[in-house]
Amino acid sequence: MALAPLPTVTLTPVAFFPQWYFPENLAVRADRSILVTDVVHKELWWVPRADHAAVVEPVLVHTFDHPVTGIAEVAPDVFIVCLTEGYTTHESHLARIDFTGWAPGAAVSPELIYTFDDRVRALNGSCVLGPDVLAIADCFAGLIWRVDLADDARSATARVWLADDTMGDDPDSGVPPPPQPGVNGVRYGARTGHLYYTSTAQKVFMRVPVDSATLDPAGPAQFVAAIDNADDFCLDEDAGFAYVTRHRANTLDRVPLAPRHGSEVRHIAGDPFDETLVGPSSAAWGRGPGDHGRVAYVTTDGGTTAPPEGIVRHAALLRVELRYADRP
Repeated sequence: MALAPLPTVTLTPVAFFPQWYFPENLAVRADRSILVTDVVHKELWWVPRADHAAVVEPVLVHTFDHPVTGIAEVAPDVFIVCLTEGYTTHESHLARIDFTGWAPGAAVSPELIYTFDDRVRALNGSCVLGPDVLAIADCFAGLIWRVDLADDARSATARVWLADDTMGDDPDSGVPPPPQPGVNGVRYGARTGHLYYTSTAQKVFMRVPVDSATLDPAGPAQFVAAIDNADDFCLDEDAGFAYVTRHRANTLDRVPLAPRHGSEVRHIAGDPFDETLVGPSSAAWGRGPGDHGRVAYVTTDGGTTAPPEGIVRHAALLRVELRYADRP
């Protein structure tokens, strides 16, 4: 069978952050503005909706007491963010932020709704599994947590959803800062009935069948493809692909969602090296008409983690446009 045609990819900067920032994750709001977490400076930023060629100024929304990683929208304009100390105390919390009626420049009041027990190591990517249910990667404990929300997302309970050897970190990788994270990005595909995840240290892209009634695993983790330096991704279930950020390798890759197609993994941006795409971390589809599968937003750290040729550029939010010749 012939390889599916590769898209033409256009990368356009939407907003820039200072050097040495690490935009870890993002969420696109219904009004097409974007929320971005910065793990190094413990900050949440807001990026206004931008025209195709415009570069806009991000606005600092809040500074937390802990590094902030994952962010997920659990109700219209209500977001849950992951706060985690990672390498140090492993202290980790979930906070609720309501942006209903919020205006740029106004303060927000995050509500701590849950504190994890001492099994937690470092929360990372998160996604919605179903109404009032989140999946959260714990990249150093080598597991995925299930979080059940209640009381309009003002309270929560959590339990281990799945642990698997492919989720493990690598404390002996020799890649600073040690250890290399294991399970990193998580996304749920309701159409295919699988939760997908990357494991950076184990260099794999995996999937887990999900019971549609209970939202618990319906079987063991399944190998999909080998991919190194993988961080986060967005899913296009209609086309059958994930678009995966390779953080330290500075590329965006297309990965088939079905097992036994690992040889079809392809770089679609960043090879040859592109200064625009340095340290890509997270990816999410736009929310405009026709955006899904065609327009994504990607955060980059500019080389804060692994500077190419020793040069650290400004961190950024990029608009990524995919054009397929066989699609209208």
